[in-house]
Amino acid sequence: MKLRFVVAMSALSLVLGLSGCSTVSGWFGSSPAREAAKPAALVDFKPLVDLTEAWKSEVGDSGSQPFRLHAEGDSVFAAGATRVARLNLNNGSSLWRVDVPSRLSAGVGVGQGLVVVGAGKGEVIALDAGNGEVRWKATLSTEVSSGLLVVPGMVVVRTGDGRVQGLSEADGSRKWLYSRNLPALSLRGSGGMAARDGVVYVGFPGGKLVALNAANGAQLWESTVAVPRGATELERVADVMGNPALDARQVCAVAYQGRVACFDLRKGSPLWTRDTSSNSGLAMDARYVYVTDDSDAVTAYDKDSGRAVWRQDKLARRDVTAPLALGDWVVVGDGEGYVHVLSAEDGSFAARTKVDSAVLAAPSDIGPGLAVQTTKGSVVAFKLK
Repeated sequence: MKLRFVVAMSALSLVLGLSGCSTVSGWFGSSPAREAAKPAALVDFKPLVDLTEAWKSEVGDSGSQPFRLHAEGDSVFAAGATRVARLNLNNGSSLWRVDVPSRLSAGVGVGQGLVVVGAGKGEVIALDAGNGEVRWKATLSTEVSSGLLVVPGMVVVRTGDGRVQGLSEADGSRKWLYSRNLPALSLRGSGGMAARDGVVYVGFPGGKLVALNAANGAQLWESTVAVPRGATELERVADVMGNPALDARQVCAVAYQGRVACFDLRKGSPLWTRDTSSNSGLAMDARYVYVTDDSDAVTAYDKDSGRAVWRQDKLARRDVTAPLALGDWVVVGDGEGYVHVLSAEDGSFAARTKVDSAVLAAPSDIGPGLAVQTTKGSVVAFKLK
């Protein structure tokens, strides 16, 4: 799994591309053994469900950005490196496509009639969800670093300098700012956001999970997912990865070189923790919390107790995405373009197919079925039956 680190030097940030997962040798190198290791061979199995392609569309090359799709109503919204598109959920036909002048770094957020994306130069672009016309633009301090959220009255954006901002849904003007200091070294793209009932839950470098009032940015609570440990800054990286997962009672998050942890949704008090390390993220359903760890194994933890129920470790070194919990199934993509369906009951392989290139972001639930986006810019929808 390729990890990209950001080194903070006063006001200047230097982005480094480092290969390796938990075995990075030194600051500016990578493990020869890791580089030489090949992805695990795919095991044979008897399919338990049919994974059938429903349609395919194109949104443009996404490069190394893990853009995640967003389904809303009868549409799927997608972003490529320089394009935003609205696709018909039933057949993939284009309802509109808009080319943007800046290379995108985050997207898409959808809601309140808006589609919002972020760019590497700190730009936020809000489009009309109906026709793709630009509603407004805003320029922030630095690169928009993770997916954007649209909540009633507000667009919530985070940037690579540790800031989370609430922008007016109407015109993009700033309504509130939450800021915190970042550690000297952090993973590029670490920490996502999730929202529920007027609260935004944000994961940060350094292993912190914070609950913010979506209306004014006030901090409601802060909890620790992981505690940085080690003699060097590299060893002390303990960043929350991916979007927090939540339900009506609890919110869960996972950190690189840290833990998976679940907290009371209202108070932030810890419910349970388990040691693990992830550089992709997690998902949750009615029974389990599913984590893709940095050895590319997928583990299901009992949501109430944290007990490990099953572990699927046959995808080693395949650059596995964060999981999607989809009813009886758990779906992940990988760096060779395979889409794997696992049984939510025991983690066994249930189906597999291949798309045209790597899948970097977690598959998305699009109502009937699921969809993935590839690095070559394909959006592929599947039916499970």
